[in-house]
Amino acid sequence: MLPNLTHLQFFVLSVLLDGQKSGREVRDLLATKHGQKKTLAAFYQLMSRLEESGMVKGWYESKHVEGVTIKERRYEILGSGIKAVEVQESFYSNVSSELNFGGAT
Repeated sequence: MLPNLTHLQFFVLSVLLDGQKSGREVRDLLATKHGQKKTLAAFYQLMSRLEESGMVKGWYESKHVEGVTIKERRYEILGSGIKAVEVQESFYSNVSSELNFGGAT
């Protein structure tokens, strides 16, 4: 089965496998671990598409910062998102094995 995720979708879903995170945490991890820097608009459009596809759940939480209440967007991967990551990982693992990227000849 061919994977149907873009590389950015795969990165985001992989980050969320470790548990729910704020939008800021996801953006920071994408930038530091994967070298992906997106504008806020592009990032939240990506997240909205993942929510619409049923792979991610998003909600707002109130948070107090220096006496000010702000709303923070949080995300959690859902079952279909986990499955999509597994399909993508399996596909590339099989391709790697078939092309003998493992080293042995």
